[in-house]
Amino acid sequence: MTKANSDPRRTVSALAVAAMIAAGGTVGLTQGAEAAPSPGTDYVELVAELSPAVVTIEVTKERQQADMQMPQGGEGEFPWEEFMKRFGAPEQGMPHQGMPSPEMRGAGTGFIVSDDGQIVTNAHVVSDATEVTVSLEDGREFDAEVVGTDEATDLAVLKIDAADLPHVAFGDSSTLQVGQNVIAMGNPFGLGNTVTTGIVSALGRDINSGPFDDFIQTDAAINRGNSGGPLFNEQGEVVGVNTAILSPTGGSVGVGFSVPSELAADVVADLTDDGSVERGWLGVRIKPVSEDVAQALGFDDDQGVMIEGVQSDSPAADAGLEDGDIVLTVDGEEMGGPRDLTRAIAIKRPGASVDLTVLRRGEEQSFTVDLGDRADMPT
Repeated sequence: MTKANSDPRRTVSALAVAAMIAAGGTVGLTQGAEAAPSPGTDYVELVAELSPAVVTIEVTKERQQADMQMPQGGEGEFPWEEFMKRFGAPEQGMPHQGMPSPEMRGAGTGFIVSDDGQIVTNAHVVSDATEVTVSLEDGREFDAEVVGTDEATDLAVLKIDAADLPHVAFGDSSTLQVGQNVIAMGNPFGLGNTVTTGIVSALGRDINSGPFDDFIQTDAAINRGNSGGPLFNEQGEVVGVNTAILSPTGGSVGVGFSVPSELAADVVADLTDDGSVERGWLGVRIKPVSEDVAQALGFDDDQGVMIEGVQSDSPAADAGLEDGDIVLTVDGEEMGGPRDLTRAIAIKRPGASVDLTVLRRGEEQSFTVDLGDRADMPT
C-alpha cells in the first residue's frame, strides 16, 4: 500500500472538494474549520476516582504431570498455550526447549466491592490456583483467599486482609441501551491498569459459553489479562464484568463480552454468603417452540418454551407439568425462549415457589412449582 491516500479523512475531503468544484460550487475553508465539532467530554476525573478500586490478580497454578510431556513430533500446541490465551503471557514457568516448569503463572483483573477487601473477578482467572496475589494501584500486595467460584457464570469472589479500601458498586445493567458509552478497566498483557472506552454494541448476547449467557457486547478494547475487570457506565457504576472476547487473532478486534451486573450482583452475594451459588431446579427438558407450532397457535416469534420431557420425581412432575406443555410466563415474566426459562428458574433459590402460565392443548393453565436444588439434579 502506498502512502498516498493512506488517511481516509484526506480521501473523503478530496472527494468532497472535487464534487463541489464539479457542481460549480465554491469551497469555504474558513467556514469549514469553524463548523468543526468541539472535542468531546473526557473521563479524566472519573477514571482517577475509579481506578484505585481496580486491581491486578496474579495466580500460580500447578502444571499437571501429563501436561508437562512434550508433543511427539509434528506441530502441536503445548497445554500452557490455552493458559496464555486466557490470562496473557505468564510471568514465569514458560516452557523452554527442555523440561517445562512445574508451575504456570498468569495475570488477570479484579475490582474491589467493599472497603474490607472483597474482590470480584472471573472464575477462570483463579480456578485451581495454588497462590493468588492481589496488587493495588498504590503498590501494595496481598495474598488473597478464594471465597468461592461459580463456573456457570464465570464469576469468583476473593478476599484480602485489608481495611478502608477504595471500592466501587454495582449499577443497574437492565437500563443499558445500545450505543451508550462505557468504560473498561483492566490489566491487558500484564501491563497494569489500562483504560479503554467504547459503546454498548449489543445486549443479551449468547456466545454458547454456558446456560446463563446474557452478555453485554462492547467495542471497548478488551484483551488477554482484562478478564474479571469492570465495565463502568458514565456514572462510575459497574454494569458488567469483562469476561470474553471474540477474536481470530487472540487480541481485541472490538468484540468483547461482559457479564451484566444484574446477574453478577446476585452471584457475588451468594458466593460471599457461603462460597457457593444455590440455584433452583425445575426438572424438564426444553426446546424452542417450532415455527409450525407457533404459526398454528398464532404466536409471535420468540414466544413460549416447549417442554420436551418431564423428569420423573422432579419438581415439574410433582406440580403436574406434562410433555408438550408450552411455558408462557414465570412469575408473570414472559418467556421468549429456552434461555429465558433457564435463567428465570436458576435465579430462584431451591425451595422457592414459582407460578407458571402454561398452554396445554390450546388452553392456558396455571401451575405452582416448588423448586428443587440444581446441584441435586440427575446428570
